[in-house]
Amino acid sequence: MTDQTSQRPFSQRQLRVGELVKQNLGELFIRNEAKIPNINSKLITVTEVRMTPDLKTARVYVIPLGGAEIKETVKILTEYSHLVRKALSKRLDIKFLPKLTFVEDNSFEYAEKIEKIIKQNNDEEKKRYN
Repeated sequence: MTDQTSQRPFSQRQLRVGELVKQNLGELFIRNEAKIPNINSKLITVTEVRMTPDLKTARVYVIPLGGAEIKETVKILTEYSHLVRKALSKRLDIKFLPKLTFVEDNSFEYAEKIEKIIKQNNDEEKKRYN
């Protein structure tokens, strides 16, 4: 996996810390430990966490169950990121607790779009040779 901004691969340390943060955020949301108002955190899936090289900032890709109201979910998580960070601090024992930036994960929509294009192309190929 490579970093899109600098085109350098992520270091093992970034990947390891990112995975650690991802797992703990997932458990934190399932157990509703962050106590975020106006949201059912049990319905949030953390799909990926990308760490900056200095490990001080984490970009957290999230998607609510079913993909409904994704922008609203990200907005609420961003607004209450201090609560999530506080709950995360009780679970992690690392030198610097990363600042969390929540981002909507569009990878599933993108994958569906690609799959649809491939299926459409395959159907056209079948028509051409039949």
